[in-house]
Amino acid sequence: MKILFAWRYFKAKKSTNAINIISWVSVSAIILGTASLIVLLSVFNGLEDLVRSLYTSFYTDVKISPASGKFMHIPNTSLLRLKQMDGIVGYSLTVEDQALLQYNNNMLPVLLKGVDENYKNINGLSQNIFKGNYQVGSADHPLAVLGAGVEFTLDIESDRSVVPMTVNLFRNGVINPSDAASAIRTDALTSAGTFKIQEDFDNHYVITNLGFMQRMLGLDSNQYGAIEIALKDGRLNSDIKKKLQSIFGTGFLIRSRDEQNQTLFGTMKMEKWVIYIILTLILIVAAFNIVGALTMLVLEKKKDIQVLKAMGADNRFIQQIFLNEGILLGVIGGGLGFLLAILLCWMQVNFKLVPLEGNFLIDYYPVKLIPGDFILVGGTILIVVLLASWLPARKAALQPFELKT
Repeated sequence: MKILFAWRYFKAKKSTNAINIISWVSVSAIILGTASLIVLLSVFNGLEDLVRSLYTSFYTDVKISPASGKFMHIPNTSLLRLKQMDGIVGYSLTVEDQALLQYNNNMLPVLLKGVDENYKNINGLSQNIFKGNYQVGSADHPLAVLGAGVEFTLDIESDRSVVPMTVNLFRNGVINPSDAASAIRTDALTSAGTFKIQEDFDNHYVITNLGFMQRMLGLDSNQYGAIEIALKDGRLNSDIKKKLQSIFGTGFLIRSRDEQNQTLFGTMKMEKWVIYIILTLILIVAAFNIVGALTMLVLEKKKDIQVLKAMGADNRFIQQIFLNEGILLGVIGGGLGFLLAILLCWMQVNFKLVPLEGNFLIDYYPVKLIPGDFILVGGTILIVVLLASWLPARKAALQPFELKT
């Protein structure tokens, strides 16, 4: 009954045309606010998925590294237990350190990463070779796969260069002050191919042989920088983490892919919430129009309120009529805003309305609609319109009841 009254008040022609105009201005503001919230949240969802797909090609599901220092000793018994563990697809032993690469007259500091033969099976880097081949050679005859940015800066053709690069590394361990030059190890490194994933990796990383890195850094054969692991379901749950902790002990960090890039993903989530808060403030501003529209409606319906009270309606009944009127404005605006947002996202996917600049796999802003965003935005609209409607509804309920003869 109360909803029926609210609907009749909404669609009925008002004696003052300004009430109709303010009501539709309120609905339009909610439509735009709702559509903006859904579209921008969907863009952040799409960008997060895009970044995850790029980082999946380089970072593995789990990384085990030393809690202190750069390198760690791993006994063969621990690796055997890891290999037999349920939920593990495979693992790779790696060593990573800063190095200086030189080719002709070009020099570039890079992150040189030594990997074993299993590395290509646990992430997607080998599927992102766009020039040459994925080959890392052996400890005595190392090969290197360069990031696209590294190849460009060194001005080298990685798939056809016959002149090796020169690599310089600081040897691990105590440096003799009287022979500081012995701390730097220099060797030749031949390029085999180039990978292209994302600028953060392409401009800094070079992949080479694990044994070569151990020899250059002066490490033992069972001394590594990290163990990178691929999981069957891709998620590091508490059970797997406990099993890994029991195998390797407390002196190691066990991190998921998100934890390896905690700053990046944390910043993206924070930006998403900031956008949500800013656009919610816009919805709150739009709600002032609802206050005005309902206040004017209450003034116009004074006689109706008196009639309803004469028929036995109490203050609570009157208040709920005008609360439902505000909710109705919010539902209409929110529903149309949802439809507009879905249409815009569909057009973005199919017609690429807004291009994406940079070195990415796609050339347009990605969008991803998820039910949780609709629930969040719908709940926000409901709260905003309830708060905006409460004061006019309360004013209507407190209208004095007068009998006139």
